[in-house]
Amino acid sequence: MKFYTANEIRNIGVFGHGGEGKTTLTEAMLYNAGLVDRFPNNAPTTDFDPEEIKRSISINMALAPLEWKNTKINLIDAPGFFDFYGEVTAAMALCDAALIVISAVSGPAVGAEKTMAMCKEQHKARMMVINQMDRENANFEKTMQTVNEKFGVNVVPIQLPILEGGVFKGYVDIVNMNAKMFEGKGEKEVAIPANLEAEAQELYEKLTEAAAEADEDLMMEYLETMELSREQILMGLSKGVLDGDITPVCCTSALNNIGVTTLLDYILHYLPTAADAKLPKAYKNGEEIELTRDGKMVCHIYKTVNDQFGKYSIVKVHRGVLDGGVALFNANQEKNEKPTAPVMLRGKKSIPVDKLNAGDIGAIPKLQLSNTNDTLCDASDVVKIEQVRFPEPCISLAVTAKKQGEEDKVIGGLNKLLEEDPTISIEKNAETGDVLLKGLGEMHLDVTCAKIRNKSNVEAQLADPRIPYRETIRATAEAEGKHKKQSGGSGQFGVVQMRFEPAPEGVDFEFVNAIVGGVVPKEYIPAVEKGLREAMVHGVLAGYPMVGIKATLYDGKYHPVDSKEVAFKSAARLSYKAACIKANPALTEPIYTYYIWVPNDNVGDIMGDLSRRRGRMLGMTPSNGGTEIVAEAPLSEMFKYATDLRSMTQARGSFRSEFTRYEDVPADQAKKIIEQAKREDEEEE
Repeated sequence: MKFYTANEIRNIGVFGHGGEGKTTLTEAMLYNAGLVDRFPNNAPTTDFDPEEIKRSISINMALAPLEWKNTKINLIDAPGFFDFYGEVTAAMALCDAALIVISAVSGPAVGAEKTMAMCKEQHKARMMVINQMDRENANFEKTMQTVNEKFGVNVVPIQLPILEGGVFKGYVDIVNMNAKMFEGKGEKEVAIPANLEAEAQELYEKLTEAAAEADEDLMMEYLETMELSREQILMGLSKGVLDGDITPVCCTSALNNIGVTTLLDYILHYLPTAADAKLPKAYKNGEEIELTRDGKMVCHIYKTVNDQFGKYSIVKVHRGVLDGGVALFNANQEKNEKPTAPVMLRGKKSIPVDKLNAGDIGAIPKLQLSNTNDTLCDASDVVKIEQVRFPEPCISLAVTAKKQGEEDKVIGGLNKLLEEDPTISIEKNAETGDVLLKGLGEMHLDVTCAKIRNKSNVEAQLADPRIPYRETIRATAEAEGKHKKQSGGSGQFGVVQMRFEPAPEGVDFEFVNAIVGGVVPKEYIPAVEKGLREAMVHGVLAGYPMVGIKATLYDGKYHPVDSKEVAFKSAARLSYKAACIKANPALTEPIYTYYIWVPNDNVGDIMGDLSRRRGRMLGMTPSNGGTEIVAEAPLSEMFKYATDLRSMTQARGSFRSEFTRYEDVPADQAKKIIEQAKREDEEEE
């Protein structure tokens, strides 16, 4: 492949809902560019991960560069399932324009809605493709009607399908006002069918108006003559698309490779070049600068891939030229990387290239220090590119090794995957001992475990996490703790009188030495405190950690020969257990605040569901065309909320959460938890 400049490059992300033919369309474009020998096939170029093959879905963002009419098109195939929205986020950041694929049968689904919202937020150009025109019940007119209802009248068809006996046979080119019939791998120009003339003329007028509205000079010309030339329409459409004011729509049958070459032509005609695309925000010495294509090399890592051949960092060159002779300085880590020749990735295939120009996308193999979201640049001109904001994990499950003794292998495999996927994280809960794997959904976590098996040859399993309950006391009580042991030889003796009461808010444990007159020698006081701290690891109700206690040692006894530290530790534990049982012990649970965004139509259902989860409403605010609900709820009722919210809102809803406080578990719930803890203790014994 030759060395392309930014004016000769298109970076196109392929987005949409799952099952609408994105990967098939990508493969069809590769086939027409001469890069795939057979189409359709059961092994798409961009679905090469073992889990993608097994599940027949896209899981990872994948690159598929091709050449078309002296232009390099970097296709970026993005997953459609929301558990893998980190990959969608990376693809959106990497591309300059989006190709939004919609089924001609089901119409615009949630994936299209989310992609349109992302494009608007990030000011990305976009084009819609109404795909699956070959399927029974395909209906272009109905689909367009729904599209316009959802996204507005500025989503305008540039094609009108020609159907014969319900079969997709050709199209009317609205810009040129002519018709083409598909003939083998080519097209034959024909007269516009009589039954489509009126509709085509109406669409032509709408398209002309949209082109005129995109440019002030064109609008003046249109108002004077009420018409525009083909070149003026193309110019106006291109400007409107670049500004995000117009979304052109075309139609294909990717599976039958119908309309795909025309789509490739439309990508060149309507979607922006890498030179036209907006550059990301950049910073130098902490201050924002205006980045240009010319100058010393700057590239940003948008994704990391680890396979059997090593590590690849997928980059987009924003300034200058990246080649094997360029010294790489990691602006985020402030360290040098060894110069490495870039490669071009097409699916799992790595193709060496001499260099990548500004605006191009490729990969750098075997970087030692660099990770996703790092910027690589020239050490003499250090620049940082604004980091991509990936979705935060919203579901946690406990992860363990299936085979005892392989826990370290599982953690090692997870740590490798953290490099690839910034939307997963792992942490160990200090109270429950669970290692928590966090991600965007249950399928996401399941796939992560499958990747550990495929890449690290170790089996991991998932389970519901244990809730980190705690125990505390709500009253004051006193008790004596006496430890006396005589079994020949040196004995053990220690007695303590202690008072236990609720500690001030925010204090987990406070120990007060109120001994006077040396009734407990000072050398044994630390042993009393240590014994209490050890005992408080297990509460008196269900064995959960005890917190929020003020313990006062006010009296005791000792023996000049038999008293020892171990005796006073044991006496402290006995006093703790006896007093806390009398001090109105309570079981507490973690309460989180949830910020839940949902469409307005779902507000009632979400509020009702939160009530069933013992949630408390704190407020509602209009936000981004929907409503943000703020509520508090116990963690025990919410740890699979990501899955449930997705189901209740058809994947439109989203949420984030933050820990707020602990509060008492309701009596009926506490009784069940305590009984369960006792059963587990009995089983262990």
